[in-house]
Amino acid sequence: MPGWVDALAFWLTLTFMLVGLIGLIIPIFPGITVIWLAALIYGLVTGFDILGVIMFLLISLGLLAGVSVDNILMGAGARQGGASWWTVGIGIVAGLAGTILLPPFGGFIAAPAAVFLVEFWRNKEWRSAWRATRGLALGCGLSFLVRVGIGALMIALWLIWALV
Repeated sequence: MPGWVDALAFWLTLTFMLVGLIGLIIPIFPGITVIWLAALIYGLVTGFDILGVIMFLLISLGLLAGVSVDNILMGAGARQGGASWWTVGIGIVAGLAGTILLPPFGGFIAAPAAVFLVEFWRNKEWRSAWRATRGLALGCGLSFLVRVGIGALMIALWLIWALV
């Protein structure tokens, strides 16, 4: 493969990965998936050697972790705030429905609202409902930081693959 094709593949892949990383700020933009797809296309264009296969498998594990971390950390935050498992489940479903029906911020409105309302209905006490909702919000903030870290790690793994 000519050197200019390798250089073009490298810079295009890096550009798309950085777009994916920056896109993690936008709730509905699948930044982690964009990073993974860029690595996949890079491998298809340049070929998968042993290092490429290993790095792509690790990048794929990052994808799985990155798309799961929201629900895990938000649910854990709500549980730590006193929410029941039933409330956590309703909050996750409401967040998914809100994201689909009112993108890009519908999920960020629907999930906390559902957690607050269900916990208020369950306990008849607004302070405990607020505590559970605050836990969900803290879990959401933490998941954003973790997703950015996972995205950066995925890019670093790709850089090792591309530069070694």
